[in-house]
Amino acid sequence: MAFFTSAINILQTLVIAVGGGLGVFGLINLLESYGSDNASSRSQGIKQLMAGGGIILIGTQLVPQLLTLFPIK
Repeated sequence: MAFFTSAINILQTLVIAVGGGLGVFGLINLLESYGSDNASSRSQGIKQLMAGGGIILIGTQLVPQLLTLFPIK
């Protein structure tokens, strides 16, 4: 059970890190688009920012639920 718990914790950390990286990348694209006045890159930046937030939400809320999916006694 300890191995499964540590694997879930590592998975949660990795998912949150990927979401955070995508969110930061989207924020950088969004801020760069204001300088170039390009609407399409602004749209891409906000989509990446929201996708990163969604992945972080999955990592914090859904991944820990895997522990209750397989109750090991």
